[in-house]
Amino acid sequence: MRVEIWTDIACPWCYVGKARFDQALAAFPHRDEVEVVHRSFELDPGRAKGDVQPVITMLTKKYGMSEAQAQAGEDNLGSQAAAEGLDYRTRGRDHGNTFDMHRLLHFAKEQGRQDELIQILYRANFAEERSVFTEGDERLVELAVEAGLDAEAVRTVLADPAAYAEEVRADEREAAQLGANGVPFFVLDRTYGVSGAQPAEVFTQALSQAWGERSPLKLVDQGDAEACGPDGCAVPQH
Repeated sequence: MRVEIWTDIACPWCYVGKARFDQALAAFPHRDEVEVVHRSFELDPGRAKGDVQPVITMLTKKYGMSEAQAQAGEDNLGSQAAAEGLDYRTRGRDHGNTFDMHRLLHFAKEQGRQDELIQILYRANFAEERSVFTEGDERLVELAVEAGLDAEAVRTVLADPAAYAEEVRADEREAAQLGANGVPFFVLDRTYGVSGAQPAEVFTQALSQAWGERSPLKLVDQGDAEACGPDGCAVPQH
């Protein structure tokens, strides 16, 4: 069975949602027969590569929040992440263009290291003090090497703007065709869709239902869950 997950490295609910899905997958009896593929979805595709700004500044400018509202949202996200055993910096993070990271994730898939790289990129973006946006390509090379990729091969990919660019765009077109207007978005064997950072038990239900089935994509009865979309990242205010 194949599980495809549309995500963006800049999406905090994707970071949390992956942890919840991984928990469900670890307990799934057929986990060794499940292939997980990470697909590309940019939340801010129009942002220039060099346009980097603090997350709080981005939130206040893009969504009309006050700084206090933006910071409260980050604090709540930090609590949600901590509940899943994840580190999350609620102060001092940057926001920028993620296109090169998505290109590298496609390269990593060919090398069998995609899951390792996406986890490292999430950690670097959400938990570490060093920015993934302000130190240039060598920061991404360093993280890719940590994921088991060859440094020179990574530099070659980053130096060619066309490398894996069409693969990223194809993922984004497919997301639109499937009706995904926010992330994370999980598609199980092209049979079931799960939208948002659902609780682990919802992913457990979806894995069980999708196992062995072949039918048109339909959404699991799941209720509301947090996700990131064009209008921002919903954050619980309680």
